[in-house]
Amino acid sequence: MFLPSGFCQRSITTKLGPIAYYTAEHTPWLAPGNGASAEPLPTLVFLHGFGGGSSAYEWSKVYPAFASEYRILAPDLIGWGRSAHPARKYHVEDYITTILEFLEQTCEGAVPVVASSLTAAMVIRAAIERPDRFQSLILTTPAGLSDFGQDYTRSFFAQLVSTPILDQLLYSTGIATSWGIRGFLEQRQFAHPDRIFPEIVEAYLESAQQPNAEYAALSFVRGDLSFDLSRYIAQLTTPTAMIWGQRSQFTGPDIGRRLAELNPTAIRALQVIDDVGLTPQLELPAVTIALIRRFLTLLSDNQ
Repeated sequence: MFLPSGFCQRSITTKLGPIAYYTAEHTPWLAPGNGASAEPLPTLVFLHGFGGGSSAYEWSKVYPAFASEYRILAPDLIGWGRSAHPARKYHVEDYITTILEFLEQTCEGAVPVVASSLTAAMVIRAAIERPDRFQSLILTTPAGLSDFGQDYTRSFFAQLVSTPILDQLLYSTGIATSWGIRGFLEQRQFAHPDRIFPEIVEAYLESAQQPNAEYAALSFVRGDLSFDLSRYIAQLTTPTAMIWGQRSQFTGPDIGRRLAELNPTAIRALQVIDDVGLTPQLELPAVTIALIRRFLTLLSDNQ
């Protein structure tokens, strides 16, 4: 299992099954003066996006940088990583519900949440539904994939994996393999393939090969989880900052600018990073850390 030093796995139970999450409970984070009697640290939650083999590993090069100042929580969402993988079609409401369940069971009051891609778009909807659970949002490439009237389900790949039997075959031979994972990362997720080191491929492959992992992944690829975020974002009241890779596939920074213009009151900042793809947290983690740190201060000061 790919965990940073000092982090361990814990779990909670939701209506759809157990969710594994990762938090700092060992040295070097529990240093002298930071034991059980010390003042509790504020909580900071990291939520990964979706794709073949996604998991909380996506944020593992970023969240340790905050472990001295925050109680870090980084879950594998239902259907991904080491969490439960119910054999079912997944829908947006499943993730909104389980994200809220996770926050209710692990956090007291409102907390800042960092989230990625389609999950980040779902977090916006969760924050609209339960604003009392979200102190601020820092979101990398938040998009519903069918934004501003686009219909992702009509894309060639979505149609292809909507074919019964063929979908399972495509997953087992074209997604849940080391070359399939690397190909997706190179073509869709990273701007520079030379930034994909072997550990990234291994971590994604481990998640993709979990029993029943194909159900959540195929729901994502088919478009079962897609929606038009532009229909919801004006309702957001939680202070929010967005980070967008200039070379993000599917949803470029123009989508981010259009979304931000729909709600300038809540969306306080949009930072586009040049020469990076969909997941700057993996491709340029140091830059992502610096931006998250800046936005935590900005959003706290502006509340």
